[in-house]
Parts: sequence; C-alpha cells; structure tokens
Amino acid sequence: MSTLIPSYVYTYIKIDFLKKLIIKEENLSRLREFNNIQDLFDFILPYYPEINVSGYTIIEIEQALFHIYIKLIGKIIHFSPENMKFFLRALLLKFEISNIKQIILGSIIGMSKLEKSKRINFLVEEYLEHSNFINDLLEISSLEEIQLYMKRTRYNKAIREGILYFKNTNEIFVLEAFLDKLYYENLILTKKIYNKKESAMISLFIDYSTEVYNLRMISRAIINNFDKNLISQLLINEYVFLNQNKLKTLLNTKNIDDFSSNLENFLRYSKGLKELYIPIILNKKHLRWSFEGLYQNYYFKKFQLIIDDFDYATIYKILELIIKKEKEIKFNIMPNVIRIIHKKYEGLKLNDENF
Repeated sequence: MSTLIPSYVYTYIKIDFLKKLIIKEENLSRLREFNNIQDLFDFILPYYPEINVSGYTIIEIEQALFHIYIKLIGKIIHFSPENMKFFLRALLLKFEISNIKQIILGSIIGMSKLEKSKRINFLVEEYLEHSNFINDLLEISSLEEIQLYMKRTRYNKAIREGILYFKNTNEIFVLEAFLDKLYYENLILTKKIYNKKESAMISLFIDYSTEVYNLRMISRAIINNFDKNLISQLLINEYVFLNQNKLKTLLNTKNIDDFSSNLENFLRYSKGLKELYIPIILNKKHLRWSFEGLYQNYYFKKFQLIIDDFDYATIYKILELIIKKEKEIKFNIMPNVIRIIHKKYEGLKLNDENF
C-alpha cells in the first residue's frame, strides 16, 4: 500500500483554519490596556486554546504560551510535504536545546529529576521523536555524565566546550551560546534539500534569522562587556544586509549607542530595504525588537508580491504563522505579562511596607 505524500495544495487547505489563532495587529495594542493577568488571559484564550496555567508566574506563563506555539507547528508538520516537515523539525530543535539548557542548569544548582522535569517541554521531543533521549538525560545528575552522554550526539562539541568554560569561570553563558549557535548552523545545513520555491522563502528566513542572532550576540556582548574574541567565535558567516567586515565594526563599537548608530547606517544603505521603502528606525530602548521587527517586515514585503501559486502561497502562509505567533508571544504578550506581574509585586511590597 503506497503512502500518500501531502502536496502544498493539500497543506494549504488543511492549515487555513490556523490563521484564526494569530492576534490581529490592531488587537495587539489592547494588551497594554490590561492591568490584571486574568483579564489578559481571558482576552488571549481564543488564540491559545487549551492553554494550561495555574500559578501565573512569569516562567509558567511563558512555558504555557510556547507549548501552544509548539502544538501549532506540530499541526503544520502533520499536513506538510516532506521537505517542509524537515524544515519545521529543524525549527523545533531550539526547543530541544531549551530543554537541554534547563536540564544542565538544573543539574548545576542541584535540582531533583522531578524539579527539572517541570521545566521540560516533552511535546517537542515527541515531534522530534527524541523522547527517549530527553528522558535518559533527565536521569543524569553530574556534568561529567552529561558530557559523556552527549558524546555521540550533534551537541557533543557545544556541550564539551561550554562545560569546560563553565568549570573555569563559573559562567553558563558560553554553554548556552554554543548551543544557540549550533541551532542556527543546523538550520543553514538544511538549505541544500529544498526545491526552488521552498528555497526562495525558507532560505531567506534562515539567513535573516541568523543575521538577527549575530546582532543579538554583539549587542549583548557590548551591554555586558563580554570578551570580544570570545564573541567573534560565536558569530556565523551568513548574511542578508551585512557582511563580515560590518559585523566586525559593530563588534568593536564601545557602547550600545554607537552600535545602534552604526547598524542604522549600514541598513540605510541596503539595496533590499531601499527597494521596498522600509524605514530604518531603531528604538534604542527596545533595540532587539527594533531590528528583529525590521527584518521580519522586509521578509513579508519581499514575498507578498510573488505568492501567485499554491506552493508559494502555502509556504508563505506557514512562515507567516510561525513568525507572527512567535512575535506576539515574545514582543507583545510576555512584556505585558511581566509588566502586570511586576506592578502587582510592587503594590504588594508597598502595602507590606505601609503595614
């Protein structure tokens, strides 16, 4: 009996209902009006069906939101052709990396297996068919055993170098950064499998995501005064508007204001942004949101005009769902969740002091 391989026409029809799970741009601004977590959750519930939160802590809420995001990707995987399935699983790898980070961090601070399990998203491991891998990793409590366990996995080098750096400096940043770099390098490796239409959209998504990663790493290094030689090892040679020399210039800036000004100048002279009349405005208070939003704006504008058949339209729809859903969690919902919880905490603190 032959297995039916979905076409993009089939995928388009099957995932069309998912667009209702994206909060419309005009409604996102309403999130700033809420001063009570329950009111905010009542508002987002139609867009996050079956979301499960009990304690309303920042960590729990973020985990619950991204659990729904992972389920959305899982639904798309189910109805997608093989190449798209491959790409989406590569995309989910960042959530497995998040699981690995949580396990290692939990082991460092002496968490029990149960405590570490509460921080793991097991659904992503089901989609990746790695459930046994993560369950076995949860059984390990020492860094030496973790390093040995990872020896035959794609994570070997990142874990080895990150743990060595941690032992020498008591700093976890490098371990996390090497794992993040591995995620983007793996995405880049997938580019060779796509057909012409897939490659046009997916490759640019990978390239702009990687360039945003580079900019995040550099801006973080400047703000936290990290060693520039170390950071240069964490950058990836994959570009959209920049190049190796421009990245080097940005890395060598002395402060975040100079970084922002230099980046703005580099982007202003970009042919791709000029052709699409995309304004180059970076908000220094929310710098990461600014440049990530700019790259996303470019991506959508570039492809809005070429979705003239079902393959292009479906690939565009999939990437649009993925990008916009993640954006609304990271840049709209979570900042307002943090604002409300901090405001509530400050109010409780003031009441305690008055008492």
